[in-house]
Amino acid sequence: MLNFEKKGNGKETLVLLHGFMENLSIWNDMEPHLSENFNILKIDLPGHGQSEILADIHTSELMADEVKKVLDSQKLEKVHLLGHSMGGYVSLAFAEKYPGSLKSLTLFFSTYLPDDEEKKKQRIKSYRIIQEAFPNYAKAGVPNLFNPNERDILEGKIETALEVALSTNNLGALACVKGMVERTDKRHVLENLEAKILVLSGKHDNAVKTETTINNLPDRTNIKSYILDCGHNGHWEKPSICAEIINTELLHNMPKNLVL
Repeated sequence: MLNFEKKGNGKETLVLLHGFMENLSIWNDMEPHLSENFNILKIDLPGHGQSEILADIHTSELMADEVKKVLDSQKLEKVHLLGHSMGGYVSLAFAEKYPGSLKSLTLFFSTYLPDDEEKKKQRIKSYRIIQEAFPNYAKAGVPNLFNPNERDILEGKIETALEVALSTNNLGALACVKGMVERTDKRHVLENLEAKILVLSGKHDNAVKTETTINNLPDRTNIKSYILDCGHNGHWEKPSICAEIINTELLHNMPKNLVL
């Protein structure tokens, strides 16, 4: 069973899935701003945080099945599922396999598009350094995930993100990178899912092709999208704004003041 934490006694359950080289602690800044109507369930994905490595390759589908086991253990039949980056890939795989279990799906600085060939080559080239020099890999990559125009005021957040990344088991990270290379196009999931779909993206996101992701969303009334003035890590860069959008869109609870 994956490691998880529960908080709150809200009427609606919001499941939070972190991204690559992260763990369930990444939601600490955003959590206080989420509505009291949410019961929060935070999960450590395989090979991250306190969850064990399960295979040589952690595909999105494998991780989605493990998330489902957690929900079943808590007797949760229908939830709001939100995934950051890699957690979004897992959320899409979950939506494809268990659409009836979702009240909503939120892609949080993530995409339904697969890696292009260049990105796949980059990931494959990273296998060796992840195995042999993981701290160097983390230190080189993490700062680039934040808005370059706000590096000075985000210095503390960058340090926190790096601490979380360095606490990750390098072999767990490797298994997930291998799984991300195998990702397929999941646009059809958004075309067919009946649940509410919310997409939050960053204008300065270097990890996700924001413009392509937003411009190619299916034209459906159940899909809403937002582009924020931040990088890849809205949970650290714009936690209160991200939370207010989630509260508004998933609970239809309009905040008194919402400034984007």
